[in-house]
Amino acid sequence: MQSEIFEVSAVDFLNYEYKKLPLLLNIQYHMSNIQRIGLMTSGGDSPGMNAAIRAIVRTAIYEGLQPFGIYRGYQGMIEGQIKALQTTDVSNTIHRGGTILKTARSKEFMTEEGMKKAYEQLKKHDIDALVMIGGDGTFRGAVEFFKRFDIPAIGLPGTIDNDLNGTDFTIGFDTAVNTAIQAIDKIRDTADSHDRVFIVEVMGRDAGYIALYSGIACGAEHIFIPEKAESLDMIIDHIQDDQLRKKLTNIIVVAEGDEFGGAQELSRLLLTKIPGLETRVTILGHVQRGGAPTCNDRLLSSRLGYAAVQALLAGKKNEMAGLINGEICFTPFDQCVKTRKPFPDDMMKIVDVLTK
Repeated sequence: MQSEIFEVSAVDFLNYEYKKLPLLLNIQYHMSNIQRIGLMTSGGDSPGMNAAIRAIVRTAIYEGLQPFGIYRGYQGMIEGQIKALQTTDVSNTIHRGGTILKTARSKEFMTEEGMKKAYEQLKKHDIDALVMIGGDGTFRGAVEFFKRFDIPAIGLPGTIDNDLNGTDFTIGFDTAVNTAIQAIDKIRDTADSHDRVFIVEVMGRDAGYIALYSGIACGAEHIFIPEKAESLDMIIDHIQDDQLRKKLTNIIVVAEGDEFGGAQELSRLLLTKIPGLETRVTILGHVQRGGAPTCNDRLLSSRLGYAAVQALLAGKKNEMAGLINGEICFTPFDQCVKTRKPFPDDMMKIVDVLTK
């Protein structure tokens, strides 16, 4: 009896459960002709980028490919800062924050001439495909680049803001949230000791995920995020009610891009409305970007880095690898940047209930 032959891509095969393929005896992969892969990090750094770089390099070498590191993002691509990488180059990096490939923003890349220079450097090094680790700006640049030059690429969502459509979580988000939680927990200790209102500003110029998750996890009395408008009168009434109840400690978590303009401006507004109120402002800033990545970020980076190489070999191109409901999935770059990630309104309901 001749066995039936199924044709599946390498990435699709990774997501199959063996019990769903009881008769699968022969797998034909749609393999590309890729031999040399360039990888880069771009935009803001995020914990877990090094774990992703490590996964990409080691998977590429395992598959018989030659990985190349492109240093300093798009600007380094333009300037030809490109170097072949070996397994030893990524040893002892999985636990390190930041990015060993460095990162930079490049205005030159957003010009026709800059993109042409970048492409010429890729061809000079015989690079057949790219893996790009970054956020919204990285993929916006990729959309314009690939309109002009035909080179396959897979993106990985590397940003602490967790604001990219096509993945439940981005690389670095879990670490940033845990960093914020540790700081807010410490701040509550001193807030309780002095009966003060502490306003803690976390990163999130256009997205409030860090504020939302850390605020809920720390039991914050108020959370302010760009996605939801809040009434200043409401928070004033809430604080005054707390004072009447002798509850004199309040933790307010504010995303830097909230409607009031951040923690300093919110503090000023509260002081003009509630005479005698004692407030203290803490801005966590770039501490949220650094530090050793959490277990979740290391696992996410490793899974996505491995999947990126397999996707290129399977013929995928110009898509971002993400994780949705625990499964690897792919979203075209233009959809990642044109479609806003749905905000979890159910979690805002949790905030309303638990802060009463």
